[in-house]
Amino acid sequence: MARELLEGDALDEAVATLDGWTVKDGKLHKEYVFADFVEAFSFMSGAALCAERKNHHPEWFNVYRTVRVDLATHDVSGITTWDVELAREFDAIAG
Repeated sequence: MARELLEGDALDEAVATLDGWTVKDGKLHKEYVFADFVEAFSFMSGAALCAERKNHHPEWFNVYRTVRVDLATHDVSGITTWDVELAREFDAIAG
């Protein structure tokens, strides 16, 4: 999987294709809110399996029904096409 660093217009264009994702502190950022803790945990379980298959792991934080996710590719110190792809997969898991 290519890990093309996205900056400037390329980053803006990539983020514009994502639903509800923003750039915060140099990372792709999204906050998911589910009906309850069980739904939030179910999302995290599915997302964890997806991330493990890709060997690309999120930074995330969960309280009750809310899951905050930050994605960046640490070995290139920025947001890459890999993060954008993972964001799309997380959205699909979240339904």
